[in-house]
Amino acid sequence: QVQLVESGGGLVQAGGSLRLSCAASGGIFSMNVMDWYRQAPGKQRFLVATIGSTGYTTYADSVKGRFTISRDNARNTMYLQMNSLKPEDTAVYYCHIRKLGNDYWGQGTQVTVSS
Repeated sequence: QVQLVESGGGLVQAGGSLRLSCAASGGIFSMNVMDWYRQAPGKQRFLVATIGSTGYTTYADSVKGRFTISRDNARNTMYLQMNSLKPEDTAVYYCHIRKLGNDYWGQGTQVTVSS
């Protein structure tokens, strides 16, 4: 059974940094694309960043140059380093993986950026 557990969220002032982690269990994920999404109150879930099995990465325009996605396949863990945070980055952040045709989500971790 695939499980994803996010951690690392919190309250930070604008301009600050946070590092999110997503620990995956219940399988081998090194060949799977993994993503970070976020959802702000009253808004749809939004794709923030993607990392492929070979390490290629893509980012939403709103976070390019500020966020860095990475993964450690030996630890089945994905990360999101968030720098120069802005109040508009405030959201619940979710990790996601699609494996064998099924979508798996973590429970989310709250990131709040104060101005």
